[in-house]
Amino acid sequence: MAPQKRLRELRIIPVPFPGEVRPGDSVTEKLLQALRREKLSLAEGDILVVKHKIVSKAEGQLVELDSVSPSASSRAWAKRYRVDARVIELALAQSRRIVRRKRGVLITETHHGLICANSGVDVSNVNGGRHALLLPENPDRSAAQLHRALKKHLHLSIPVIITDTFGRPWREGLTEVAIGVAGMKALHDDRGLRDPHGYTLRVSLEAVADELACAAGLVCGKLARTPACIIRGFRSRRGSGSARDLLRPAKNDLFR
Repeated sequence: MAPQKRLRELRIIPVPFPGEVRPGDSVTEKLLQALRREKLSLAEGDILVVKHKIVSKAEGQLVELDSVSPSASSRAWAKRYRVDARVIELALAQSRRIVRRKRGVLITETHHGLICANSGVDVSNVNGGRHALLLPENPDRSAAQLHRALKKHLHLSIPVIITDTFGRPWREGLTEVAIGVAGMKALHDDRGLRDPHGYTLRVSLEAVADELACAAGLVCGKLARTPACIIRGFRSRRGSGSARDLLRPAKNDLFR
């Protein structure tokens, strides 16, 4: 495969939504309405990046916190570190294993295979603390459904990335990662190609879906009320990629 050509310009175009997304809403219809309202249009070669919260809300991944009955261990942990025992209980229910539990921080591996704080359970930007929001049941499937719906409505093959905000080992601060991908390769594999000095690349497996998610995070911040954006100018590699491709197999994970 030939190396990607040098980019002249990369644009990140915010797509603010006019109102809240509610369970049962169509993300596709909300998006198309937002595009018309902002006088924007998608074009061939564009990539759509969507925050997972609007997907989770539309899919009804909301849990009323008062309906959660925390276990004794969750209550003890929450009391010790002044966190919400109901959120801890939900995080444990959404996990396949606990990776780390120390000093009030709970790191889990979700049923999707994602490793993150509290299994991605969140109460910010939901409805003031009455409900917690879970991750989409299957983010890759959600991305594929949106990808197909856009193709049906616009007759364009627009790659879709669904993102969430994660912390990182060894680094302070939060950043965006791709948890759902459709219509493009999540990784660009340049192993075997030669660099400008003639050296054969051996480990150049670039997580482009995560890089695009991070770029989108610059305009889709938590307080921006902008749950989607268009990335224009990036030459993605079309194909049946998925966010699962970004998960490192346990046999290759030196930290397990």
